[in-house]
Amino acid sequence: MNMTKQDLIEKISTTAGTTKAEAQRLLDAILESIKGTLAKGGKVTLTGFGTFEVRHRKARKGRNPQSGEPIDIPAMDTPAFKAGKSLKEAVK
Repeated sequence: MNMTKQDLIEKISTTAGTTKAEAQRLLDAILESIKGTLAKGGKVTLTGFGTFEVRHRKARKGRNPQSGEPIDIPAMDTPAFKAGKSLKEAVK
């Protein structure tokens, strides 16, 4: 089963006993807070759920899959998520 943002908003609304509009504002605020913290190079830890952080990827050589030509892939920062203990156990 896949869950979209709309499905998540409905679930939050039902669980928290709020309107869908209020649930959407709450979810948007949470996501913006996480995004803003990561953009500043910070880390967001939700105990038991997991940690959102920024990881640095080094520059490396790659290959164009269509032509086989070597290409340079630049270094970049990328968002990452590490699942917490209780989330890992719930998924088992």
